[in-house]
Amino acid sequence: MDFEIIAEGLAFPEGPVWMEDGSIILVEIAKGCVSRVWGNGKSEVISDPGGGPNGAAIGPDGALWICNNGGFKYHQRDGLLIPGHCPDDYSGGRIERIDLGTGKVERVLDTVEGHPLKGPNDLVFDRHGNLYFTDHGKTYPRHRDFGGLFFLANGDSEAIELDHHHTSPNGVGLSPDETTIYMADTMTARLWAFDLEAPGKITRASPFNQGRVIATMPGLQYFDSLAVAASGTVCVATILNGGITSIEPDGGHSHIAFPDPFVTNICFGGDGLGEAWVTLSGTGKLAKCRWPEPGLKLNYYA
Repeated sequence: MDFEIIAEGLAFPEGPVWMEDGSIILVEIAKGCVSRVWGNGKSEVISDPGGGPNGAAIGPDGALWICNNGGFKYHQRDGLLIPGHCPDDYSGGRIERIDLGTGKVERVLDTVEGHPLKGPNDLVFDRHGNLYFTDHGKTYPRHRDFGGLFFLANGDSEAIELDHHHTSPNGVGLSPDETTIYMADTMTARLWAFDLEAPGKITRASPFNQGRVIATMPGLQYFDSLAVAASGTVCVATILNGGITSIEPDGGHSHIAFPDPFVTNICFGGDGLGEAWVTLSGTGKLAKCRWPEPGLKLNYYA
């Protein structure tokens, strides 16, 4: 696929958000900051939340909401920046909102049902302003903390746990009719679907699992964040097999490669939402291309 590099020299970029003024807001996880990228080498830091800002989305209040994973240890290998275990200066997991006019950071929550968040990763708002988000957990040399899938109703200050029986919850997105929430599990390279009978209420798929497995990738590859196309195809950033894996609701899938083994996210925007921005995190780049199909319009832009 033909693409152009919009920005480079970024410190593990993730969470791209297309803005109607043509810019892209993204996080630089390794620098603990949120940046705005205009292309042609123009960019600016708009907020410094610290820790590890990760997934990002515009909320119903017009603010930028982010998952903050609290940070990683990083190392260099073959010219790539690679995140690893929980760092010594880990600042705790939390959901934050950022005033785009001032850069001011407000902590929204850092616990769910009395349990501390470990590594919040990705988030999506439904048409009612309710928030779904994942916690990836946190890894250590000999063990890991598990995360889950969570729900924060619009206007509430306390979130609820929807599901926690997964190794490493990562990308999250809603189907076009918002009756299904999709979740990518990193280490298993598996895409899950959870059927919703109402916002924040999952219809249990079986006595053993609340969700359904849509697809599992073969070989050694990992799933990261995702975006949903207007058709309902789920476009999942894929690590090691660097690129975007497009998965149909029936499990059929295809893959578009990009030149970085750490492809971490994708967002849609532009005319007819036919353009895609892809974060090539290992090499610190943001790529732009014309996507084979238009993306799904998110509920809030700014």
